[in-house]
Amino acid sequence: MDPKKLRIVFMGTPDFAVASLRALVENGYSVVAVVTVPDKPAGRGQQITYSAVKQYAMQEGLAVLQPEKLKDERFLSELSLLKPDLNIVVAFRMLPEVVWNMPRLGTFNLHASLLPRYRGAAPINWALINGDTESGVTTFKIEHQIDTGNIIFQEKVEIAPTDNAEVLHDKLMKIGAPLVMKTVDALALGNIEMISQEALISKGIMPTPAPKIFKDDCQINWNESPDRIKNLIRGLSPYPAAWTNWANAATGQSLSLKIFNVEAEFIDHDLKLGSIKSDGKTFLKIACKNGFINVLELQLAGKKRMPIGDFLRGFSALGDYRCVSPCE
Repeated sequence: MDPKKLRIVFMGTPDFAVASLRALVENGYSVVAVVTVPDKPAGRGQQITYSAVKQYAMQEGLAVLQPEKLKDERFLSELSLLKPDLNIVVAFRMLPEVVWNMPRLGTFNLHASLLPRYRGAAPINWALINGDTESGVTTFKIEHQIDTGNIIFQEKVEIAPTDNAEVLHDKLMKIGAPLVMKTVDALALGNIEMISQEALISKGIMPTPAPKIFKDDCQINWNESPDRIKNLIRGLSPYPAAWTNWANAATGQSLSLKIFNVEAEFIDHDLKLGSIKSDGKTFLKIACKNGFINVLELQLAGKKRMPIGDFLRGFSALGDYRCVSPCE
């Protein structure tokens, strides 16, 4: 069958998904509807906001479905009436079988890792936090267990030492869009040989978890080495951002400090972990195990994000402060 005659239902939410949707639309594939999350209030004014996928779909005049529950009978009826040949999922919710099994060609997902590594909600973050030097994207058929289906295609990218979550996100988004189209073409033409993840596991490519990240996961432990702390920071930059308690020993005051960009320095020292070294003008270093973290960009609670020079010009009494690790 001509791939561009397939009736496609696209499911996604953030900017990462928009790139794949745009590629399908601009290359003439038949996207009969888009499924995304319901609108929700956001910001101080609690104004109703649309997902990035909905904004693009409206711009292109695509039909949009926004079910609260994916097993809702009305939604399932609307989906069935579309007579989809194929569902495509990019950065969306976990689907019930009644949804992913509805199209005659089933449903495939674009995942931001080289499965079976980094199964879960935050593959980009965890690849960086763990210090990986390679990542990629995978298209795979959806099955009952999350991120475990048969692999269709994979594409690899190098992770540079300076990459953070934002940079890696954009790299994977860029290679993911053409991989989605390649997958649609292969499924339509039937010339595809999928690989089971179990087969890869039997060859020693072991599954790696990539669970959702919570605030406590983002707190910096100054008992760690410089490279581990740097990887945590870049893996969470710019969002949700690594943070530390910025405590004043003299007053007992404690503030939250987000850190976005750093350099790692390996050197022996006898300072208490979390201690600050600075000339008050150009640099700020935080003592950790076997070295220092040289902070380049940060944000104090209630203030804007800024380079270290700007921060130091507006902040005094550094000698009274120390960064506190969890459980101190």
